[in-house]
Amino acid sequence: MDHAKVEIANNGVNVAALLNARKALEEAPAAAHFTWRAECSWLDGVHSRSVIKDFHGLGEEQTRKTAFAVEADHPEVFAASDSAPTPVEIVLSALGSCLMAGVASVAQNRGVQLHSAKAIVEGDMDLYGILGIDADVRNGFSAVRVRFEIDADGTPDEIAGIVAQAQRRSAVFDLITNPTNVVVTVA
Repeated sequence: MDHAKVEIANNGVNVAALLNARKALEEAPAAAHFTWRAECSWLDGVHSRSVIKDFHGLGEEQTRKTAFAVEADHPEVFAASDSAPTPVEIVLSALGSCLMAGVASVAQNRGVQLHSAKAIVEGDMDLYGILGIDADVRNGFSAVRVRFEIDADGTPDEIAGIVAQAQRRSAVFDLITNPTNVVVTVA
């Protein structure tokens, strides 16, 4: 759509606060080290609930004002109750959400007003890996695609630049595309 360019974009992002936080963290690097947490409990079958409330950041323990719950399950085609999305669908949602937060923030910082933005995220997976049918097939995604549909007061090149910057700064994009050391223990 053709929208008139606005002087100040209002995408609901407090860019000044983000830039001030960045400056403060540059001056206190230890405060930038965060530990995020989720506590996952089995409910029944393959249905589980993760509760997210506390994290460590800015040099101390932090508690959110609200605990958030995220449930995971599997569809009936896997002999499950289909009470919630699968864990891999939650990962796709996390990727879309992280990229979208970046799009809104970068657009705000660049003075580009968003009118609508949608990310369609798809991941391809061969279940032969998870089910142990073929040891040569990986358990995770073989490919992930993200397609943005954005209506904004910007040229196609400006919008592409906003998406590219959001991708470069996305923590979840980094998690999916780069190896991470994961340690699993039993207490």
